[in-house]
Amino acid sequence: MPVELISQQSVGATLGAESLTKSLKAGLLGTLIVIIFMIVYYRLPGLLAAIALLVYAALTMAISKLIGVTLTLSGIAGVIMSIGMAVDANVLIFERMKEELRQGKSLKAATEEGFLRAWPSIRDSNLSTLITCVMLIWFGTSFVQGFAVTLTVGILVSMFTAITITRTMMRFVAPWFAEKGNVLFLGHKKEHLTTNN
Repeated sequence: MPVELISQQSVGATLGAESLTKSLKAGLLGTLIVIIFMIVYYRLPGLLAAIALLVYAALTMAISKLIGVTLTLSGIAGVIMSIGMAVDANVLIFERMKEELRQGKSLKAATEEGFLRAWPSIRDSNLSTLITCVMLIWFGTSFVQGFAVTLTVGILVSMFTAITITRTMMRFVAPWFAEKGNVLFLGHKKEHLTTNN
């Protein structure tokens, strides 16, 4: 199918810098809102996920600097999208944990089962996105490649933080609580009460 140029636009240096600043602010605000949501909805696991998310952001920036990724507007879009995917992995894990706790399993067992059962979904969704990213890097233009590279780095780091860092923190705090967990893990007191009855 032939590509037809309908319009083109030149962006000056000042406008480009302003767009970059706005995009960075949007990314920081989005991350902050996601952190607040995770803490409010998932309580203690959400707080641990928020810490893992901050580690994720630091690692992503460090790796991007190490491999020489230039943060363009498309690159920032890739980073923001990968933040969403990092949170998605934690949501899958925590929902799975809540299901296990509702079935009467101990907090330790629910934590392990949550990570174990959520992993195939996390792996498959991230793998399919990584395949798309490889195709974009291989065949795309520089603008598209910047997006694909930052998204690839973000996905790889998000898998590491969700599966390794969040899991390690959950294993560390689980012994501090009663065997069946409490409202800090189930999220809603009503759910916890119906589980115990």
